[in-house]
Amino acid sequence: MLKMDSHIHSEYSPDSLSKIDDILKTAKARNIDVIAISDHNTVDGTSEVIKKTRNTDILAIPSIEISSTEGHILGFGCEENVPRDLTPEDTIDRIHDLGGLAIIPHPYCFYRHGLLHNTDYKNLKIDAIETKNARFIVGYCNRKAKKLSIKENIPTLGASDAHYWKFVGDCYSLVDSEKDIDSILKAIVKGKTEAHGKGTSNILLSKYLFEKNVLKKFD
Repeated sequence: MLKMDSHIHSEYSPDSLSKIDDILKTAKARNIDVIAISDHNTVDGTSEVIKKTRNTDILAIPSIEISSTEGHILGFGCEENVPRDLTPEDTIDRIHDLGGLAIIPHPYCFYRHGLLHNTDYKNLKIDAIETKNARFIVGYCNRKAKKLSIKENIPTLGASDAHYWKFVGDCYSLVDSEKDIDSILKAIVKGKTEAHGKGTSNILLSKYLFEKNVLKKFD
């Protein structure tokens, strides 16, 4: 089984300051085999991490978090940018055209642009859904996503959604797969995944946000 964190943000996202090197340092310390830099509406972070993980023990899978008109969608396996502000249906079609998987991050979480809180999932060709996203307060959205995954037999994933490198691996997936991109994508579609982990400490998260949004202004 491979330990994978499929949803990490780097400094290429406007709401993160994390350097790729720091992300990789934490991933190695937490024995993570596979990571994906899923930055907002850009694959620039993906391009950098793929270069830096060549000939290392960590496999980097290309990814991007796309802002559709109804909420965020991960283009897992996409090496090219997907235009933002398309409908969820068109966004997912673009992802599939690029050979990627359409994964729903932090579903139902309306204050984080989570898809499904006002969108009918039956119209969407979803490949997988996060049922353990580490950035939660009480876990309601994770529980609701888990119920949907069971009802509709949608493969489940865990991910840190880390915007700060110290939170990488708080939630993660175990994937029954060989250690290559194509095998992992196929394993996800077949549901050979398990979501694990814990929520990111809200105390540490608040401290990070204070340092990022308040103290940074005085540097």
